[in-house]
Amino acid sequence: MPNRETNDPVLLALGALGWILADPARAGRLLALTGLDPADLRARAGDAAFQAEVLRFLEAHEPDLLAAADAMGVAPADLVSARRSLA
Repeated sequence: MPNRETNDPVLLALGALGWILADPARAGRLLALTGLDPADLRARAGDAAFQAEVLRFLEAHEPDLLAAADAMGVAPADLVSARRSLA
């Protein structure tokens, strides 16, 4: 994923969602924990509350938070801050 020049909470959440979905095991864990199916996930991707949940999912597992931040070229604190802005 390219380095992000912006800390826009929506862009960070959607980037994090893309990062999560790129790994089948991680995507399965997200779906299991949220109770959503892929169609629900697509329908809710634009919802700020859901975007906050995506970032909260990463916060709940620090290795994923760190790896996502690294892949996205942002600080982990930026993802946490984005979640706070969206919640």
